[in-house]
Amino acid sequence: MANWFDIANINELDTPALVVYPDRVKQNIATLVAAIDDVDRLRPHVKTHKCKEATQLCMDAGIRKFKCATIAEAEMLALCKAPDVLLAYQPIGPKIKRLVALIKQYPDTQFSCLVDNYEAATTIDKIALAEQVTLNVYIDLNVGMNRSGIAPQKAFVLYERCELLQAVKVIGLHAYDGHIHNEDLDIRKQQCNAAFKLVEELIAELHQSGIDPVVIAGGSPTFPIHAKRKGVECSPGTFIYWDSGYGKELGEQTFLPTALVVARIVSLPDDTKICVDLGHKSVASENVLDKRVTFLNSPQLQPVSHSEEHLVLEAGANHNCKVGDVLYGVPHHICPTVALYERAITIQNNKTSGEWLTIARDRKINI
Repeated sequence: MANWFDIANINELDTPALVVYPDRVKQNIATLVAAIDDVDRLRPHVKTHKCKEATQLCMDAGIRKFKCATIAEAEMLALCKAPDVLLAYQPIGPKIKRLVALIKQYPDTQFSCLVDNYEAATTIDKIALAEQVTLNVYIDLNVGMNRSGIAPQKAFVLYERCELLQAVKVIGLHAYDGHIHNEDLDIRKQQCNAAFKLVEELIAELHQSGIDPVVIAGGSPTFPIHAKRKGVECSPGTFIYWDSGYGKELGEQTFLPTALVVARIVSLPDDTKICVDLGHKSVASENVLDKRVTFLNSPQLQPVSHSEEHLVLEAGANHNCKVGDVLYGVPHHICPTVALYERAITIQNNKTSGEWLTIARDRKINI
């Protein structure tokens, strides 16, 4: 085939479709492992792929720790017998009992979660104690994301108070710096180090009290920076599929796009425009119109409008596009795009070969 992404039996694939190239996924996992001194310091986030098959490829590469955002993602990991799973979320309400149910249902997996206030921690402790389980927790730190977490300057007291709880066992710190993604790596490094300085001061304070916390830090943009910190666990997620957003923004990272959206031209509304079957329901649309998808085999196409089932593109005068033509698109943001599909079609040797069910896109698997 002319290109790595071409699908020889494309006439058998209905569109829109999410396709994934397992051999390239393996390359991305190998690149990740090679980028750090110890595979045990990797705790990748599964929010991007949400499937058992990609998880298994990570485990085959020696990765044993994982991070997730939902109970369904945590259960998907447990179904893979992942040894160590962090729910990177503070469970509130019924979510606490669901997490406790996971602990009971999947004893081979060690679960943990985040807390950022004492009230939530005591509620979790009360429920865990009643259910006779122990739950590991990390103190969630706000290092500038301003989304969740406690200020590092206030976290020492919370850490000490949580240590006195009966069923909750506080074991470390979690610092997500997703607000830091400057295209210039030097600037990104300066911003990352400045944000992490408060965490280092907290770690030093804990050490003085005889506490040696596990530290989990960063996501994809700051992964190369935290990877150089001794003893810090790193949590990139997008690496496994990659996308055009990070591909353009994080030039120093050599991950490959491994998951695409495939679309077909369904109409030619006028002399210069084409319409494809890739609506809001088929590609992440939270960004501005020109940051949704880039077509590998027609990069010149420019978006004009987007609706639930249609994407209209400017093709220019005298274009040669025809109804039925296939377009291979790299999403700008792959994570929410994957969540729109119940399955990803695997492509090997330029042919469809099977499917990876996106089982954790649902809010509930069993529990």
